[in-house]
Amino acid sequence: MTDPKLVSPHQSQPIRTAGESLQRAKAAMLMVHGRGARAEDILSLTNQFDSPEFAYLAPQAADNTWYPNRFLNPISDNEPWLTSALTFVGDVFARIVQAGIPPERIILLGFSQGACLTLEFAARNARRFGGVAGLSGALIGPDDMPRDYPGSLAGTPVFLGCSDVDFHVPKERVDQAAGVMQKLGGKVTERLYPKMDHMVNQDEIDFVRNMMRTLST
Repeated sequence: MTDPKLVSPHQSQPIRTAGESLQRAKAAMLMVHGRGARAEDILSLTNQFDSPEFAYLAPQAADNTWYPNRFLNPISDNEPWLTSALTFVGDVFARIVQAGIPPERIILLGFSQGACLTLEFAARNARRFGGVAGLSGALIGPDDMPRDYPGSLAGTPVFLGCSDVDFHVPKERVDQAAGVMQKLGGKVTERLYPKMDHMVNQDEIDFVRNMMRTLST
């Protein structure tokens, strides 16, 4: 019998939470950590968002990694981890919706590998979200991969922030992601920060906080 963990590596992984309960929250944020990090790491950003009325949910990747190879590699190089990761994010999203928070009041946010996963999930499942924030990430797959995603983001605010010299994420791929998300109907803001390290900066925090404020009333 095939080991289910080899087919779906992220199944049965925990979901960490912060902020308000889903039953009482006015809105929610689904937060996806980067390679080598943990759900608790991405949840630490909530202290800077200062929005206690939000419910924050962060899935934990198996072995702290969503997929083994670079996001620039062919999709097949990162299977079955990538499909498992996208499924896990989808399961968490569905859990939020089932609790009574509609998609248009849910923000998707990820950093680094988590940003790539977040953007890919949003593109593949395009609809009106409360917002999408990809911090130091881009869409997954090689440069010449077709990007004919179905659906529409229907005016969803989309924020892409990254260093212009990020070793992991070429700025050209951030540009590409911005174009794809705009074509999908997203209201896109792209900011490339000169010579910034691979990190989250205060301008990005401020932008996301403002995005959240529109959902807090």
